[in-house]
Amino acid sequence: MSFIDCFENNRFILMEGALGERLKREFCVAFDEDVAMAGLVYRQRSRSALKKLWNGYLDIAKESGLPFIATTPTRRANRERIERSGFTERIIKDNVSFLKSVLAAKGIESYAGGLMGCRGDAYTGEGCLNESDAYEFHRYAAELFRDADADFIFAGIMPTLPEAKGLARAAGDTGLPYIISFTVKRDGRLIDGTAVSEAIEAIDCCVKNKPVCYMANCVHPEVLYEALSQPFNRNETVKRRFLGIQANTSPLPYEELDNAPDLKCSEPESFGEETVKLLDLADFKIFGGCCGTDDRHMRSIARNLEVLKQNT
Repeated sequence: MSFIDCFENNRFILMEGALGERLKREFCVAFDEDVAMAGLVYRQRSRSALKKLWNGYLDIAKESGLPFIATTPTRRANRERIERSGFTERIIKDNVSFLKSVLAAKGIESYAGGLMGCRGDAYTGEGCLNESDAYEFHRYAAELFRDADADFIFAGIMPTLPEAKGLARAAGDTGLPYIISFTVKRDGRLIDGTAVSEAIEAIDCCVKNKPVCYMANCVHPEVLYEALSQPFNRNETVKRRFLGIQANTSPLPYEELDNAPDLKCSEPESFGEETVKLLDLADFKIFGGCCGTDDRHMRSIARNLEVLKQNT
């Protein structure tokens, strides 16, 4: 079965929870200055830590009878950073291979995504690219993920429409299914001021191979609920096409959360309820976690999804 088959044939899909914050705080893992977490596959200790975290999330999916998706920790592994780091382009294939090996060992329906990200700052938009430059810039990693046999491409925390459009074109050219996930603020807009609904329509109109869906990550469900409740986002476009969240556990704004010394964390039960409440606004299908989440938060989301499945 392919990722597309999974997406089309399942009401809900569980996505991984936090990796980065947990690796730093629970395992004291240090990241590379250039490619961040992408180089962790080359150190046995960090490989073991990644495997332990993914296995915890896989167990929750298995217990809940949900298909599972995870992404390679490669958001910063673009051409510019790989060359500067001293690693080679092989880093993409090695990340995909490692993630696939972890998923396969659990024996449940699961899919490995290749994680990509903007060139600049995902929380301010500084240094982000225009559409044409983004297309040329992101083709490199997109093609490497295709060649590495990733099941799909996931563009995470995209703050500006022009760069998201360019990355969508690059991902679409590979023939792989892909998802665009935005950095979304309470006011219902991306960091560059584009309304979520406008961003979806603009990307869908500029590519032949459209994204499977759109999401937001690194955002609290309460914040995303308010964002999607804005009148300009209450339409059929958002309802049909905005279908997922990787939720963080704090409703604080990005400028307060980024590089905060202490972890901002919600109580798991209320967090799970707030996350599935997003189904009031759109046909959400993919539910995952971001900063602050751990097995408790993901199990809470899964329990709430199980109840919804039983009642429909």
